[in-house]
Amino acid sequence: MTASRRAVALAAALSLSALSLAACMVGPNYQRPPPADPPVPEFKETTGPVVGGADNFRPAQPRDAIDRGPWWTMYGDPVLDRTTAQIDISNQTLMQAEAAYRQARALVRQDASGLYPTVSGNAGFTQSGSGSGSGRSTQGGVVSSGSGSLSQFTMGPSLSWQADLWGRIRRQIESDSAAAQASAADLANARLSAQANLAINYFSMRISEQRILLFEASVAAFARSLQIVQNQLDAGIVSRVDLAQAQTQLEQTRAQLVAENINRAQFEHAVAVLAGKSPSAFTIEPGPLTDEVPTFDAGVPSALLERRPDIAAAERLMAQANAQIGVAVAAYYPDITLASSVTLVASALLPLLQLSNAVWSVGPQLAATLIDGGALKAQVEGARAKYDGQVANYRQTILVAFQQIEDALVQQRVLVQQEQVQRAAVAAARDAERLSLNQYTQGTVPYTTVVTTQTAALTAEQSLLNVRLSRLTTSANLVLALGGGWRDTDMPAPMPIGGLDQTPQPPIPNAQSVAPQRQWWKFWGR
Repeated sequence: MTASRRAVALAAALSLSALSLAACMVGPNYQRPPPADPPVPEFKETTGPVVGGADNFRPAQPRDAIDRGPWWTMYGDPVLDRTTAQIDISNQTLMQAEAAYRQARALVRQDASGLYPTVSGNAGFTQSGSGSGSGRSTQGGVVSSGSGSLSQFTMGPSLSWQADLWGRIRRQIESDSAAAQASAADLANARLSAQANLAINYFSMRISEQRILLFEASVAAFARSLQIVQNQLDAGIVSRVDLAQAQTQLEQTRAQLVAENINRAQFEHAVAVLAGKSPSAFTIEPGPLTDEVPTFDAGVPSALLERRPDIAAAERLMAQANAQIGVAVAAYYPDITLASSVTLVASALLPLLQLSNAVWSVGPQLAATLIDGGALKAQVEGARAKYDGQVANYRQTILVAFQQIEDALVQQRVLVQQEQVQRAAVAAARDAERLSLNQYTQGTVPYTTVVTTQTAALTAEQSLLNVRLSRLTTSANLVLALGGGWRDTDMPAPMPIGGLDQTPQPPIPNAQSVAPQRQWWKFWGR
């Protein structure tokens, strides 16, 4: 090939390259659809009435200003702080989500390679023959010896490049880039869920420890009551029925104490697994229960669309499905491929490097589907149906998120009052227990009255612990429902396509604008 021909071929290749990058992308451009039900100005349960509320009831002051990055620190529990920090290090579910994210990121880079030429090389040697004739002959520049065998050395590069005139490759990049962003949001959601679940199991373990202390104190109190009954029986004042009732109550409470130790151990094992530790090598010593349960202002509902990683993931899956429509539509159009190769052929290695032994080829190839029985049309219809399904999933995710927040808000608001009322019930039950025992020693009431009041007092104490656990669980669930400290701007930026920024609307800021503690994902590794 002369220098002028090579220049013409290079110019043609560059022109086709520019044409492919500037060509249109068939299929619909993505626009984020609105939710099925537009967000209202405020959550209903933020200011809802408290049914049966006391006149002097006042909700706890919200603490929404607390940074919900390490949101668990608001409970002021150093053990919880240290344990939750292990999630980012050892939680296996989180590692699985992180591996899926890296896999999705690698797939985008694999797609992007389709925009560029593929250059390959080959080399080979063959020895062939057709008989035992003598003499020498030359065929195509390859010398045949008298023995009838033919030696042939070949080597050379080849180039293949598909012009993305219709945007099929770029739509695929757009699709997988959105899927990678969804995977990043899934990773954030997995982290937040693990943190909330660990906190809930940790609080359940601490409440179980409080129940153990309650049962231990009750066992000691019932043992003293049994001794009083024994003294009364020895004095001939009461019958053995009273003694049997006292013994029954004592042993039942001891059985509850034993069972509660099982519950405490199971909650500790759950915390160990969430922290990525083997339960046999993980121990948390009994400790105090946090005195304060923080409450939150949920903010405005419209902000929820930017604060939930599962909503962001559902929105990105919509973008992925939308781009797949373009991939399906591009299949209607012909594929244009530019291929070229240079092959050096010789009977020995040294002549192989001479240009006179070169055989070259260059030219475009066109491939198109003419008749397929409606397969392409069905693919487009299927892609559109998948997009519609993702839209429904996105809107349902938003509705469920609103439901979860409303549920947590009403629980947060009402449980504060319920705890106050339950504390008053515990005080009344303990007073009734003390009075009934005094009256029994004086012989004015039967022992069944003592048993009833003691059982009621123990039940009231357990109910109070259950209310406290519900408040702690609700606070963690509300953080989870609000998305923690996450924002949709924490997602990695989408992959630029052909030097053009394909950021969906509304645009997602570049990763450099994310706070330093959130720069753990370097999306494209650059």
